[in-house]
Amino acid sequence: MYPTLSEFIKAVFGVDIPLPVQSYGLFVATAFLVGVWVLVKEMKRKEKQGLFQTTEKKVFVGEAAKPKELIISAIIGFFIGYKLLAAVLQYSVFVDNPGDFILSSGGNFFGGIIGAALSAFLTWKDKNRTKLETPKWITKTIMPHEHAGQILFVAGIAGLLGAKIFHNLENWGDLMADPMGALLSFSGLSFLGGLILGGLSVYLYVRKNKISIIHFLDVAAIVLPLGYAIGRIGCQVSGDGCWGVYNAAFADEGTIPAIAYQMGHVASFQPPEWLSFLPDWLFAYTYPHNIGNEGVLIANCTWQHCHVLPAPVFPTPLYETTMMLTLFGVLTFLKKKIRIPGMLFAIYFTFAGLERFLIEKIRVNNLYKIGDFKSTQAEIISSLMMIAGLIAIIYLFKNKGKLISKFGDVTSKNISVNA
Repeated sequence: MYPTLSEFIKAVFGVDIPLPVQSYGLFVATAFLVGVWVLVKEMKRKEKQGLFQTTEKKVFVGEAAKPKELIISAIIGFFIGYKLLAAVLQYSVFVDNPGDFILSSGGNFFGGIIGAALSAFLTWKDKNRTKLETPKWITKTIMPHEHAGQILFVAGIAGLLGAKIFHNLENWGDLMADPMGALLSFSGLSFLGGLILGGLSVYLYVRKNKISIIHFLDVAAIVLPLGYAIGRIGCQVSGDGCWGVYNAAFADEGTIPAIAYQMGHVASFQPPEWLSFLPDWLFAYTYPHNIGNEGVLIANCTWQHCHVLPAPVFPTPLYETTMMLTLFGVLTFLKKKIRIPGMLFAIYFTFAGLERFLIEKIRVNNLYKIGDFKSTQAEIISSLMMIAGLIAIIYLFKNKGKLISKFGDVTSKNISVNA
């Protein structure tokens, strides 16, 4: 495992270069960048089909910078400078744990003053560059794909908040033990929580900006599985704890902790003969150098992260990446075959729920207990996703004529509809 970019460079090239870049964050950032690119591409395709319509917006231009704008800009610049100069002056501390450093109260006041002054000046300069003798209202035509950056930003912020909320609801004991640590930590995220709150926020944004919701959902069906697949690579590379239960078939006697048996975090799977060509680590992996420092110490290790699990577990992030990339490929093929608007998203939603429901069977997660019924939070949500997805598929299929008439045939080209 390579929890940080520095450890990857050290392992591969033998050079120790301290960099404040964590592998998980790098892959999440990559997922967002790829997501923006695919989102813009798909939205432009819908625009050419006539399924997305332009909107007009009145904008007041030519104004000089207002005091309120300068103050807000200065405040933002202060916090950036406050942290940035401190990070430079305390680089070794910053590199050791960038997340905790950023969220801490520490910083450099002088750097904050410089940042505030520079940010306010740049805001004033930018406004002054477009200032007119007589400010005026103009009507600006907005293409739907121009919203892509804002959509991903809204999805990211709301998704992160939802991921933290749902994770802490699932790990209530940890939250009560250390509320601030649990809420402010960069670790501990629930994908399904992020999907729910992020999805709701994007829906409100799309509706507000008069973008056809049903066609946008079909765009999202292409973006979401690809972004999720890339993000899960970050989980695997960093060893962030999103792994599966112990695979007893590959464990030496006595290496699996007793508590794992008590909590039901043990399974046994020996791959059949027809899968014998695959390496064993695809079924049982010990996550050496994992970012959470879980397990036992690695002898003579000089890395920042020197722990390895005592027995191998199922590398579930790899399975999720594989399944989501497969789903992405299937949906990319189907997007030019399926005529019914909304059907692509219904298929995605159903199989995304199925994927997560299946992976929960071998993934470490806390159980909710309702009488004799036991289930994880993800199993409950993914089950609802499958049910909702199947209902949507049936409804869309039964009403395909009306939907195509109202929203357009999504396989057509250069059409014009009231979408």
